[in-house]
Amino acid sequence: MLSPREITERREEDVLSAPATRAHASAGRGRTEEQCAVRTDFMRDVDRITHSKSFRRLMYKTQVFLCPEGDHYRTRLTHALEVSRISRTIARGLGLNEDLTEAIALGHDLGHAPFGHAGERALNEAVPGGFTHNGQSRRIAEKLERGGQGLNLCAETLDGIECHTGPRLAATPEGCIVRIADRIAYLNHDMDDAVRAGILTEGDLPGEVREILGNSYSARINTLVCDVIGTSLASWRSPAEKNEVVMSDEVREMMDMHRDFMFRRVYLNPVAKSEETKAVDMILRMYGHFSRSPDALPAENRRYIDRDGAETAACDYIAGMTDRFALETAQSLFLPKGWEKR
Repeated sequence: MLSPREITERREEDVLSAPATRAHASAGRGRTEEQCAVRTDFMRDVDRITHSKSFRRLMYKTQVFLCPEGDHYRTRLTHALEVSRISRTIARGLGLNEDLTEAIALGHDLGHAPFGHAGERALNEAVPGGFTHNGQSRRIAEKLERGGQGLNLCAETLDGIECHTGPRLAATPEGCIVRIADRIAYLNHDMDDAVRAGILTEGDLPGEVREILGNSYSARINTLVCDVIGTSLASWRSPAEKNEVVMSDEVREMMDMHRDFMFRRVYLNPVAKSEETKAVDMILRMYGHFSRSPDALPAENRRYIDRDGAETAACDYIAGMTDRFALETAQSLFLPKGWEKR
């Protein structure tokens, strides 16, 4: 009798499209494990990421607005969930592997530093060899979670996580979906948050973008998702194409215009980003402190000093901090305390 996992793997053979990545054909894990009777390898990756400490910490990491006062602003956690939902919709429309897509989407920002891209810029400036959140996301999944054992994810999941941004494209179409879905998600939910913050109105978005993509947050996401599905399917019918996940030229041009608008009005806005200089300075000071005094690191991070060096151990510790923990740590390190009778 077939196990539930084997039934799912057979179903993948029958249902998924030709370019899809099948779980049974995965390149495997860094360490060989006995397979689960119920879940495919990609399903297990989803569970491992969801139950990881680094995933839970995303709840208190900045998306755009630092430590916002309000319950409805996005965080890295809600961003990951929105990317996951958009990615799964595209994957289903294209007949690709939804489980692999979800695993990559949920894990793509595990390595984001506190205070969003400001924290990433600070660490990239300070750490020898530089720092990228996508590289750190892979490092967390491969080497830091579970007390240094890592999550032992499938090769396809790790590749998609690392390649969701940067110069190299993912080796799987599922990874390419997350790369597009990440941009669809952040452009539109960051716009929504900027409207909530009073920095923008819907009418500020260029008229061409609103005319082609839509006049609301949900309408624009729907247009972009449908365009990716329709354009990709049409290209796959041509033997000359390589089964890539693509957008139409017109919609991609409008999304690029939306992105340029967001950089001008939000991502580089002195009002929205007024505290980022302080955040950068704080992270640089903490990195200097812990890299020069690695004995001050927690035991969990000190264990990697011999293997990776003090600078990397300090970077791992700071990159893993939530916004509020980074603030508390900086306060304890650099601000004087009032006298307490002992």
